[in-house]
Amino acid sequence: MSEINYIAAFLIGLLGSTHCIGMCGGIVGALTMGLPGDVRQSSLKLMPYLLTYNAGRLLSYTFAGLLIGLLSASASNFFQIGKFPIGGIVGGLFMIALGIYIAGWWQTMAPLEKLGGHFWRLIEPLGRRFMPVKTLPHAFSLGLLWGWLPCGLVYSTLAWSATSGDAVKSALLMLAFGLGTLPMLLAMGGLAEKLQRLTRNKKIRYLAGIILIVFGAMILTKAFSGGHHHAMQNDMQHSEQQHMQHKM
Repeated sequence: MSEINYIAAFLIGLLGSTHCIGMCGGIVGALTMGLPGDVRQSSLKLMPYLLTYNAGRLLSYTFAGLLIGLLSASASNFFQIGKFPIGGIVGGLFMIALGIYIAGWWQTMAPLEKLGGHFWRLIEPLGRRFMPVKTLPHAFSLGLLWGWLPCGLVYSTLAWSATSGDAVKSALLMLAFGLGTLPMLLAMGGLAEKLQRLTRNKKIRYLAGIILIVFGAMILTKAFSGGHHHAMQNDMQHSEQQHMQHKM
């Protein structure tokens, strides 16, 4: 996986962070409510809690990438449709759906988020044990759990990371995605307002969506051309074997 994929994953997190504010903003608010007043009113004192919370969240993304990478690598024989790699096909389709989603043209990720909601209901009660947050370990533990929120943005990037067929690369891609979401979730005051205006700009969202759609199309093209290439190779090898048998 080339460096451009990590950059793309970072941009997905950055440009999709408006969605993160909608889902995680309330959690960050709940995180700060249990802290002493002097901590809440001081950006300097509050930042360690925000950093610790997000460190737990990013660790959960990275672990999810590692896990899905291990599964896809160990089940590589099942990730084929004939001669075509199903991993690349699924990754390309998810990337196109994500582009449509980020552009705001259609809620393509809504069914996936609904499905993830069933899993979330099982682990959400654990998160309540760490609220109200009063210590840094509580903030870290909360981040670990809240990283599994049902989020189409996370799921689609996770599906894409599975196509790498390598656990470490998959984990790094999810880490790059998580780092892209950090600026919005760490920003406070005027900076947060500027970032929100930037990511909500229709032209920027459309451009981001088109870039992701094109990227998804490239992944699909590579998958299908790769499958065609392997099929040609197998046909040539079969012909050579028949030719050798005929000579004998």
